[in-house]
This record gives sequence, C-alpha cells and structure tokens, in this order.
Amino acid sequence: MYYEELKTFVTLAEVKNFTKTAELLHLSQPSVSLHIKNLEKEFQTKLFVRSPKRLQMTPTGEMLYDRAKQMIALYEQTKQDILEHHHSVKGTLKIGASFTIGEYILPPLLFELQNDYPELELEVVIGNTKEIVELVRSFQADIGLIEGQTNEKELSVHAFMQDELVIVASNTHELVGKAEVSIADLQNQAWITREVGSGTREYFNHFIRSNGLKIKSLMIISSNQGIKEALIAGSALSLLSRSVVARDINHGHLSVLRLNYPPFHRTFSYIYSPIMANKKNVHVLLHALERKRGV
Repeated sequence: MYYEELKTFVTLAEVKNFTKTAELLHLSQPSVSLHIKNLEKEFQTKLFVRSPKRLQMTPTGEMLYDRAKQMIALYEQTKQDILEHHHSVKGTLKIGASFTIGEYILPPLLFELQNDYPELELEVVIGNTKEIVELVRSFQADIGLIEGQTNEKELSVHAFMQDELVIVASNTHELVGKAEVSIADLQNQAWITREVGSGTREYFNHFIRSNGLKIKSLMIISSNQGIKEALIAGSALSLLSRSVVARDINHGHLSVLRLNYPPFHRTFSYIYSPIMANKKNVHVLLHALERKRGV
C-alpha cells in the first residue's frame, strides 16, 4: 500500500497547492511531486492537470480521491486495532492475598478492575502471609498482597498502605467500660489470635513480648470471622485490623478498648517475582494499589 503517497495525494487534492501540501506534511516540494508521480505510475493514469493558475484533478484522480480516503482510514483503524490487541488486558490475573487484605481491602479493588478490564479474569487465593509468599515464590500466584514481613530475597517487596490495629472485645468485657485502659490492665487476660504464619499473629507476638504481658489463656483461630464470633460469644481480647472490625463496631457487636498507648500501625505490601514485572495483567493491579498508597 502506498500509504504516504496516498496521504500526499489526498492533501494535495484538498489544498490544490504543492508548496502548502509540502508544509502541511513536513515534506520537501520535490518529495510531494515524487509521491504523485509514483501513484500515477502505479495506477497508469494522470491524476492532476497542471496550469500556471490552477491545479485540477482528472476524472481518474476524482475516482482515486474518495477511495484513497477510505484506504487511509482503513489502514489507520487497522493499525489502532492491532496496537490495542497487543496492549489489551485479558487472560487471568492470579492474586494471592493474606486474610485481612483478601477479605476486607481487596474486594473493592477487584470490582474496579472488573469494570475497567472486563476481559480480565481475576482469580484470588486467600491464605496467611507465609502461605502467600510461597505461592508467589513458586509462581502459583502472579502477585501477592501481604500484611506481615518476608525476607524472601527472590521477591520484590513494595509497601502500598498502612493499617491500624486495635484491641477489641465483646461489649460486655470488663475493660470496655473503662475511660482509659493501661498496659497493666492487659495483664493476665484471655486472648484470641491468629495462627503462626499470619501477619496479625506476628504483630500480636511482638506486642505481647515488648510489653511483658502475661497471658491467662490463648485461643488460636485461623480466620478473622471466626475470631470475631468467638469474641462476641466469650470474654476475651484480640488484636485485629480496624478494617476487619469496622462493620462490627458500627453495628454494636464489638468494641475497641480506649488504650492509653500509641496507635498500632503496620504496613501492607505487595510482592512479586522480578520476571512478573513486565506482565500487563500485573501492572493493572499495581496501578490500582498505587492509588491506595498511604505510606
């Protein structure tokens, strides 16, 4: 296809001036003349009749003019369609997410991605931080979202938001009614926490050790929802993400202790293998996470 020649021909047919055509197309005037000669040779016809005062298309030039515009439009649309095909987001994005993120932070982002990229199939696996790190390391997940720490040197780790942890209990717990709860009040209490390998459990262990707290009893449940149900049914404390208990607090099912202690904050991170860095499907999630960045 004589794409550049056809563009030159259409422009010349519309402005009827070689000098102006050369300026509009950023060509030299000899190049414009050469393009027209190439087309006349290709179609074996005269396209323009030239005189000192005017430039007029021949009948075959008129015939080519409309079809040239169609050919140029079809070429440019085809080129755009091919570019969009190569850059389209489709296929499957496998996401590994630790419990707090997967159950309470990720769902709204999934609906955003589904609306923006309807051809993208989203597959989410939820587990504790240790499990998610292993899924990403073994390429069973394209990207992982974790709430704990990892020293896995094969993976790239990036923070994307901060999370606040709070101590919660049922509304009938003795400490809920106190205007101010001290660390001393937390001695010899019953606690419910997540399993080893969970980011929440990691922070809980740090909190207990760093404050020298003695535990009266410890119940381990590998589910945030299970912990909340146990809190409501009994008389224990738990350290959970505010995002996990926000709805329960609003509905009056649980209460946050008014602790006389600096707020607990931790960092949520996304992890991926370096070979996934250029995968289009991974990038769309990274862009969504960057919009949530709060660290």
